[in-house]
Amino acid sequence: MRKLQYFFMTLAALFMASPAFAQSNGGSAAASWVPIGAGIGMAIASGLCGLGQGRATASATEAVARNPGARAGILTLLMLGLAFMESLALFTLVIIIIKVK
Repeated sequence: MRKLQYFFMTLAALFMASPAFAQSNGGSAAASWVPIGAGIGMAIASGLCGLGQGRATASATEAVARNPGARAGILTLLMLGLAFMESLALFTLVIIIIKVK
């Protein structure tokens, strides 16, 4: 609980410090935040994709351990699920590449 409180206090301090970085370089001020937002978005997408893949693999391993006869069906569905999860991260990367020039 204490670590969570420190995390939110740090996050609040960072958001309050944002006016210090509000200098524009002649362009629009919102355009300077696009790469930072894109990086945060990719980090979230990749992290959650990795968590999902880990949980899916752990569940498939447990399922094969309980029922070795269903190995082929379980592995087929595992590969299909992992491909869908990885495609979400790749779609995020493509959108970021298109958005950030």
